[in-house]
Amino acid sequence: MATLYYDADADLSLLNGRTVAIIGYGSQGHAHALNLKDSGIDVVVGLYEGSRSAEKARADGLEVLSVAEAAERADWIMILLPDEAQQAVYSAEIAPHLKPGKVLSFAHGFNIRFGLIQPPADVDVVMIAPKGPGHTVRWEYQNAQGVPCLFAVEQNASGQARELAMAYAKAIGGTRAGILETNFKEEAETDLFGEQAVLCGGLSALVKAGFETLVEAGYQPELAYFECLHEVKLIVDLMVKGGLTAMRESISNTAEYGDYVSGPRVITADTKAEMKRILSDIQDGTFARNFVAECEAGKPRMGEWRQQDAEHPVEQVGEGLRSMFSWLRAA
Repeated sequence: MATLYYDADADLSLLNGRTVAIIGYGSQGHAHALNLKDSGIDVVVGLYEGSRSAEKARADGLEVLSVAEAAERADWIMILLPDEAQQAVYSAEIAPHLKPGKVLSFAHGFNIRFGLIQPPADVDVVMIAPKGPGHTVRWEYQNAQGVPCLFAVEQNASGQARELAMAYAKAIGGTRAGILETNFKEEAETDLFGEQAVLCGGLSALVKAGFETLVEAGYQPELAYFECLHEVKLIVDLMVKGGLTAMRESISNTAEYGDYVSGPRVITADTKAEMKRILSDIQDGTFARNFVAECEAGKPRMGEWRQQDAEHPVEQVGEGLRSMFSWLRAA
């Protein structure tokens, strides 16, 4: 069983006297910056000229600088930009200001794992990755709780990199829930696989295929939406709360029996073999190379795919139904 670390295992005082630069102020950026600030850490935010996030960060009581100014001033630099933006920003505005003793950190291992960013050997390189969206990281912290985090060390120039990563995790509330040690390779590869094979790619394809099957068989699209998309959240919430066993204890006997007899007909040995090929593409860098090339070309195929799925009947039907849900309108 893996070891989880909690508040008592991390020393927040290791961050005393250090200035942390949060590069980016999106979902994770705002949560990290504000949680650090509330933990008594000196924080600045680095943004590009004209960023729409600058006004929000200032309104939140944070000092906003250019990325280069923030990187120069800070002892600790946390890059919280989209994966595809990190290499260029790092090369132009962060790398020139890295000095011995500084800490460079990430919330995802992609750029380090696939060699897009290659830091100098005299800085610590660590990862602190909350396993939840930024608004949850912030909300849980404000409620004296936390979101579990992964942490990892890629370079330990100072001899204290592991302890420093754990201190940062404590400062954003992670050790309240528990933090798990990993490495950049493991985190990047498992994260990409989970997104592609299960959470996003697998689930999206399964939802569309189920919806299409019912509609093509003559059933009302609205019923197909409820059965193949809407109720996914209900099942996932049960799984998150208590695993597969608790989920099956909460559903009907009919649904449980259908789970056992029909699940393996949908997810077959061929499906698992394809999952292994997906994992291989991630491990050998094929996916990373293809993603980088797509981004460098201006994301033409992603644009086409977005448009195709936006026009899919499950989206059209769902938009109409969701407009009738009072709890969504209130949100």
